[in-house]
Amino acid sequence: MKMKKSVIALCLSASLLAVLPVTGFAEVNIVPQNTAAAPAIPASALQQIVWTPVAPSQTQTAVLASAGQSLNAPGISGKVAAWSVPANVGELTITLTSVADKQRSVFAPNVLVLDENLSPAAYFPSSYFEYKEPGVVSEDRLEGTIKLTPALGQQKIYVLAFTTPQDLQQTTTMTNPAKAYAKGVGNAVPDIADPVARHTADGTLRLKVSTNSASSILVGPLFGSSGQASVTVGNTAAPAQAYSAPAPAQAYAAPAPASVPAQAPAPKAAPVLNDTEAYFNQAIKQAVASGDVDKALKLLNEAERLGSTSARSVFISSVKGKG
Repeated sequence: MKMKKSVIALCLSASLLAVLPVTGFAEVNIVPQNTAAAPAIPASALQQIVWTPVAPSQTQTAVLASAGQSLNAPGISGKVAAWSVPANVGELTITLTSVADKQRSVFAPNVLVLDENLSPAAYFPSSYFEYKEPGVVSEDRLEGTIKLTPALGQQKIYVLAFTTPQDLQQTTTMTNPAKAYAKGVGNAVPDIADPVARHTADGTLRLKVSTNSASSILVGPLFGSSGQASVTVGNTAAPAQAYSAPAPAQAYAAPAPASVPAQAPAPKAAPVLNDTEAYFNQAIKQAVASGDVDKALKLLNEAERLGSTSARSVFISSVKGKG
C-alpha cells in the first residue's frame, strides 16, 4: 500500500511540473535570425561607423570609455564597439567577453550581426551572454560564443556590440572572490553573500575570432534550439559559377555501343607497330574483363593516339562480351 502511495505522489508531481510555465527556459530559446527585437538602426548611421578589422585567431580588446563610438539610434545607450570579420574563410566562431571591473560594474552586451551590405542578419540580446566565475587567469565576466556561417560571395561581415536602456536597469549577481578561491583550491565554500554588479554604459569588451573552413556552408539552428548552432549570414542564393565539373567515370553495366565516346578528330598518326597494338588490345580486354571500364577507356585513347586502328573495335566487342 505504501508503494502505491509513492507511485501516486510521483505521478501527481510529474503532472504539476507538466502544467507549470516554462519561464526558466525563456532566455535560452533565442532565435538569432529573428532581428525584429533589435534596435532599428538607420543605414546612414551604420555607414558612419568605423569597423575595426579582426583577423582569424586574433583577439581585439575595446575599452568603450576611451575607444567606444557614439551611435545615435533609439534603444541604444552609451558607446558601441564595432568589428569587421572576414567572410571568406568558412564558419566563424566568435567569443565575446565583457569584463567586470573592480567597482563591481559590468557592460551587458547585445550583439547585432550584419551581412556585407550592412543588413541585419542575427541578433543576440544581453540574456545570451552568461555570467562566468573568475578563474586563475580570468576575471568575472559576461561571455557568449556565436557561430556564424557567411553565405557565399561575401568578403566581410560586421559585428556590433551595444547595451540598451533596459539593460542599464538590471544587475548581475557575481560569485564572491572568497567562494571562487575556495572552489579553486578544493576547500569548503564559505556561506557569505555574493556581490551584485550594476550594469553600465561603458566597459571592456574582448572579441576573439576562430575559423573552421571545413564546416558546412548552409547550416542554421532549429527554431527554439538551445544549442550553439551556426547562423547563416547573408543571401544564400549564390550566383552560379562558370565551372565545368569533370565527367564521372562510367560504371560497368553491359553498355551499348552508344556508350562508347565518339572519336574526336585528331591529326593522322603514323601506323602503330604490331606488337604495340597487340599489347594495347590485350590490356583493353583484361581491363573490361575485370570491370575496370575507366581503365579500358584510357587504354583505348592512348592506343588511338599512337595510331591504333583496331583498339576501338576490340573495346566495343569486349564490353559486349565478345572479346
